[in-house]
Formats: sequence, structure tokens, C-alpha cells
Amino acid sequence: MYYKGLYHLFYQYNPKGAVWGNIIWAHSVSTDLIDWVALEPGIYPSKPFDINGCWSGSATILPNGVPVIMYTGIDPKERQVQNVAYPANLSDPFLRKWVKPDYNPIINPDHGINASAFRDPTTAWYGPDGHWRLVVGSKENMRGIAVLYRSRDFRRWIKAHHSLHAGLTGMWECPDFYPVAVAGGRRHHQSGVDTAELHDSTVAAEVKYVLKVSLDVTRYEYYTIGWYDHAKDRYTPDLDFPDNDYGLRYDYGDFYASKSFFDPVKKRRVLWGWANESDTVPDDRNKGWAGIQAIPRKIFLSRSGRQLIQWPVEEIKSLRAKHVNVSNKAVKGGDYFKVGGFKSVQSDVEAAFMIKNLEKAEKFNASWRTDAQGLCKKLNSHVKGGVGPFGLWLLASDDLKERTAVFFRVFKNNDTSYVVLMCNDPTRSSFESQIYRPTFAGFVNIDITKTKKIALRTLIDHSVVESFGAGGKTCILTRVYPRKAVGDNAHLFVFNNGESDIKLTNLRAWEMKTPTMNKRLGQ
Repeated sequence: MYYKGLYHLFYQYNPKGAVWGNIIWAHSVSTDLIDWVALEPGIYPSKPFDINGCWSGSATILPNGVPVIMYTGIDPKERQVQNVAYPANLSDPFLRKWVKPDYNPIINPDHGINASAFRDPTTAWYGPDGHWRLVVGSKENMRGIAVLYRSRDFRRWIKAHHSLHAGLTGMWECPDFYPVAVAGGRRHHQSGVDTAELHDSTVAAEVKYVLKVSLDVTRYEYYTIGWYDHAKDRYTPDLDFPDNDYGLRYDYGDFYASKSFFDPVKKRRVLWGWANESDTVPDDRNKGWAGIQAIPRKIFLSRSGRQLIQWPVEEIKSLRAKHVNVSNKAVKGGDYFKVGGFKSVQSDVEAAFMIKNLEKAEKFNASWRTDAQGLCKKLNSHVKGGVGPFGLWLLASDDLKERTAVFFRVFKNNDTSYVVLMCNDPTRSSFESQIYRPTFAGFVNIDITKTKKIALRTLIDHSVVESFGAGGKTCILTRVYPRKAVGDNAHLFVFNNGESDIKLTNLRAWEMKTPTMNKRLGQ
């Protein structure tokens, strides 16, 4: 959340080790979303209603400007209950101390709720009828549920007779429900919408809604876009959106438990996502940390309304340093070349590719539509294709024995349409045999026949590869752990392993400076 000139990030943290457990809310602040200072913990177990853990939740800014935290506590009976906390001192912009009222918990699991699957309250929104609303994630057997609650005073909450929405996907964790501006309205479609504005009927008429859920069963997330009936308190996804775990994802890689917030300074919605480690537990203990937040992303509805678009927040450009550029370079089938002149181990790379001929595209099988990841695993970067695979080898050793591929592959759907697959392939990313190296993939919603061009932006940060295809339509984050391609020995290549020639119309790459990474206040 944003409060008195500072962005505040609260996150699940184990102060006793680089493994899960002893969960508290750590607290860091920033003026620009890039450089962060760590403060003392925001919330930690201290009362009966959270004595066994302080799990996830959300922040809401009340109309009088007071920030409120709603979070899940684990009580002495190991039940998951919902609690509230307020700042001890509103004049302190750092919000160092938080007070938990003794009237907690404010939401208990009643007889119809699974007390072991009842967590992660959303940011609350204020309806035209004068009631606050929020959603808590839950399940009933294999039915994921967004349980809806209402309140007049933010203290006494009543469960609605029906859920906001539900789906047959298992437990719904970390639900997020928020409005997005539609194209053609009074505000630009890339502008964020504050949930605090939704009591205004004019604003409500110019937005659609996003419901995102994190699936405990698969450890993936998916979202739908649809309509919210304020009077009936019902959310209905548009028919175009699969309302299951085949649905659209923010990110098709290692990206989970995400949460968005409205930034009132730049009038945008910002998305945070957690990327877990995929090396070994002994590795995590040796390095002393495990788990990262992805670079924050601006998120908004595409002009077509068919999906969300994500892009790294503009502040990340402040870290750009030495720059190299490559233009109009043909890459024949089977060829590759190194992009030299800069250190790529910590870099921001923007590339644009043009496909000269689509005739050699492989035939697309309709059964692949629901399994992009399986398709990428089968037809990875080492498997020669018709149009593609082409893209980048990064965090690559000079001899290419270690390398991570980020690439596109184009398939022919019929005589007039094509399907574009985007993949992150880390299968050769490391000599270390015990590292988990899954391929990740998603389809890219573009008409490649119109321009025969596709863009790729990749943020490289040692063990993190964050890729944005076609201007943020398809996003994939991968964790990799090279042993040889580290530091100055990590290189960047452009490659084409397809029969059809491609052209690299432009590649711009920047070395990235190191930001302030959670230093203690005063250091």
C-alpha cells in the first residue's frame, strides 16, 4: 500500500531460517518501488487469535485515510481466523507499530466453513449501499470458494448467503478482486481504478472486474474478467474466459500468491508476485534466504478486453547503465551469435524479431491448446522446428553447455491462422543435477500474419529470468541456478533453431545497477 510518501510491502517471512515456518509479517518501505529499506516486523504472533501464526492478508485504506490490515491468524485450536490491525501512530509515515484490537477475530469460520482452509482476506471495497465487503479464500471438497462478507463498521462482519464466486479447482488461496478500466471510457484503459471509487455509479459503469485465485493443488494462478452486480453481490466471468485451471494466468512460470494494489500517486494498479526457489533446501540454507518478489508490474486491461497486460514498473529503468544495441541482423536457420560489449548477468534486454516466411510453420494440434507447458517440454529449444524455436540463450557459458532459452515457436492452425507459443526452457541451465528445471510456456494472443513481428523483453538477475512477450501479453518467470555461467562468465546469445530465417530487427540491452536491497533503516 501507499501511505504518506512511502510504499509499504508486508510479506510472509521466517525470521529463524530459509525454510517455511515461524511465519510473521516482515515490513519494508520504498519511495520508488525499487530501493527498499527493511523495518522491524509489522505483525507477529502475540495474541490468542494469532498465536500459532500470522498468515497472509491485505491492506485497505479507509475513507478517512487510515490504513487497516486484514490478515489470517492461526488460533490455539489451529483454526484459521480473520483479524484486523491498525497503526499505533498515524503520524509515523513508516507505520512501525501495529495494534491488534482485543475484539479479534472479526471473522470466525462458522459451521459451514472448513476451518483449516479459510484464509487470505482481500482488500475491502465500499458499496453504494454503505456496506463494506471483502472475500476470504476457502474450499468445500474440491470446490474453491471466494466467501463473501459484509460490514457497516469494519468490525462486525456477516457472511453473505452466497459466495462471490466458486469453481471446481480445489482450494482458492490469495484471492484478489479488483476493477479495471475499459477502453472507451473517460479514463485511459491503462489507468488503475481504486476500489474506493466503486460506490460512484458513474465509475462503476466504466469498469470490468478481475477475480484472481491461487490454486493450492497445482500451485498455479488463474484469472477471469467479468461483471460484478453490486446489488446482488455476484461476479460473473465473461463467457470467453475459461473458469478453471486452464484459464488465463498472470504468469505461466514460477509466480504465485500474487497481490495487487492501487497506486494513488501514478494512478495505476501494481502487481506483486512471489517466486519460490527451485534449487535444494541445503542450497537455500547455505545462501541464507529463499524466495523472492518479482519486479513489480503495472497491470491493466488490454484495449480489446480479452486479457490483462503486464509490464515492469517504469521505475526499473532507473537502474539501467551501460547499453548495447544490435539492429537488422539476419539469423538463418541453425545459426546463433553472441551479444557482447556488456555484462548480461544482471540486465534488461528488449528484442524484436521479424519472421520472413510462415510457410514452414508446423501443423498445430488442437489438443495442445490446454497444455502449453507440455508442448514446450516436448518441443523444447533443442528440437528443430519450422518457424522457430528462435529467441535468446541467456545466462549462457561460452561453450553453451549451460544456457537458459527464452523463445517463440509458430504453428499453423489452418490456412489463414497461426498459433504462437512462448517458452522458458531451463533444461540446460545448470550442471547441478538436483535442481528442479521445469519448462514453462504460454500461448501469445497475437495475429502474427499482420506484421510477422513479435517483441520480447527479459529481465535477467542471476537466478531470475523474467520474460514479457508481445508487450506484456504473455509473461513467464523462471528460476535458474547456473554453476559455470555466473558473473562475467554469463553471456547472451540470439539463436534460431527453425528452418525459416528470421531477422533481429532490433535488440537493446542494458546492464542493471544493484538497488538498495532491504537495508536496515539508518544503514
